[in-house]
Amino acid sequence: MEKAICPKCEHTKVTKSGVIDGRQRFKCKVCGYHFTVNKLGKSIDKYYVVKALQLYIEGISYREIERLLGVSHVSVMNWVKLYKIKAPENYDYRPTYKVLNHSELVKFMTLKENLTDTGMLITELGDKFMIIKWERFKNR
Repeated sequence: MEKAICPKCEHTKVTKSGVIDGRQRFKCKVCGYHFTVNKLGKSIDKYYVVKALQLYIEGISYREIERLLGVSHVSVMNWVKLYKIKAPENYDYRPTYKVLNHSELVKFMTLKENLTDTGMLITELGDKFMIIKWERFKNR
């Protein structure tokens, strides 16, 4: 028998009591409460949660994070709300990013113009690397 615990009185003395929508229904022998076992939802690896929040803090938009990590932008919004993350308020700069493999990263780092007069962050993104650079907004 499946190990079920009554959600009302938290006793383990339960019996099977039919099937509803393909899920086993149980009845508690102590309080008589009928219940079903909770569905097991899909969980996203914590690595992607952390990366999504890091990218959000760096100023990357929800949709761009979705394209980069393959995680729904709605999930990213929910994580931002859940962990109470505040977006950076410095609007004089905007982030630009590039996703490179290892050999492309080595070539990028050997060019002097890529390393001068810039703020830059390099982070791992699976088997690739992401370079985030900050550029000033230009007055039009």
